[in-house]
Amino acid sequence: MKLYFVRHGESEANTRHIISNRERLLGLTSLGREKAKALAKSLSDISFSAIFCSRVLRARETAAMLSVALNTPYQLTEALREYDCGILEDQSDAESWRLHREYFDDWTLRHNYRNKPEGGESFLDIQDRFLPFIELLKAGADRHILLIGHGGLLHLMLPLVLTNIDDVFVSVYGMDHTECVIAELCSDKFFCKQWGNIQF
Repeated sequence: MKLYFVRHGESEANTRHIISNRERLLGLTSLGREKAKALAKSLSDISFSAIFCSRVLRARETAAMLSVALNTPYQLTEALREYDCGILEDQSDAESWRLHREYFDDWTLRHNYRNKPEGGESFLDIQDRFLPFIELLKAGADRHILLIGHGGLLHLMLPLVLTNIDDVFVSVYGMDHTECVIAELCSDKFFCKQWGNIQF
């Protein structure tokens, strides 16, 4: 089994620097659409048994383009949604972004996994919806599954899923829009075989 984790294409929320992790009407930019088409072409030789994606518009638009190109229907799942930032949602000012970064650092550097913005999610909340979903996929017989999510979510969760990847690696290399991470199941564990252009 192989899982293909993909970050959505560039969106208006990205270019306008808006914290927008709920279902707001901020879709893909023209560059985001172009890169989604290029990604679909690069994946065209793979026979996917399923495509899952976040409910957030930028992920749904990315999934819709991939679904048509790959001739595979997509399904929505809360497991792949970007983490909810509560009172920081829809903000774009410097202070909101500073707080956003502080919570992220709480989780990745200080291991304060229960901290969260008011009305938002903690690291443990995200983990509780993401990890069971991956376990369900692992139990299935599907061979190649495409998963379209978000940069923050994948940065936080992939080190928990991929045996040979940690927070330091993700912090150094990041995950660009429409970049793909390929994980292969071996002896009941997922190993990262490719992270963007990096081969393992």
